[in-house]
Amino acid sequence: MADALLIFKPDAAYRLAARAGIWRWLSTEREWKVESLDWFQPPASLIENHYDFLQGRPFFPWLVDFMTALPVVVGRVTASAESLMQMRWDLGETQIAKSRPGSLREHYGIFGGLNCLHLSDAPETGDAEVKRWSQFVQLDAVKVRLEDESEKPDHTYHLRSLATQVANGIHVDLASQAIGELLAEESELESTELEALRRITLGALS
Repeated sequence: MADALLIFKPDAAYRLAARAGIWRWLSTEREWKVESLDWFQPPASLIENHYDFLQGRPFFPWLVDFMTALPVVVGRVTASAESLMQMRWDLGETQIAKSRPGSLREHYGIFGGLNCLHLSDAPETGDAEVKRWSQFVQLDAVKVRLEDESEKPDHTYHLRSLATQVANGIHVDLASQAIGELLAEESELESTELEALRRITLGALS
């Protein structure tokens, strides 16, 4: 069995219906086991190292902001190499527009890199990522219990449509305002934290 790092990114950690849907899948533990889970707000240095292969790309500053603006749910999963491949198949492709129909990212992803979940792509990667993150957060116990149902609405497809408008420069102000309103309906965040979620979501569209 190999270690894999799991991160509910902000677009999944705070959109409660999306988080519940992803957790329903993850908690089945069909051929894997969730070994740890906790809330943690990563420092910029950790995210810069985690995504060092993307440094220099135009979206890199946004990516660091996205992953550090709010606490995220971080965990460790153990799975065989074959099971990890199956998990990533279930999860879907990184870019939402290319995610396989029926995959988790196709179901809950909003746009581009707003793709809900990080999961190590191979045992070797998982080993390195778990070692790196273990220097900042304990990955040895399940410390939070996520709900597998939510009474909050799931506005994924409406958000995806609005995000496409913003990204293409169409009705930008109106669509941006509507995105903020839908995020508020999906989450339990208020004031500063809600504005942070809105900001990092819109930042992916510029």
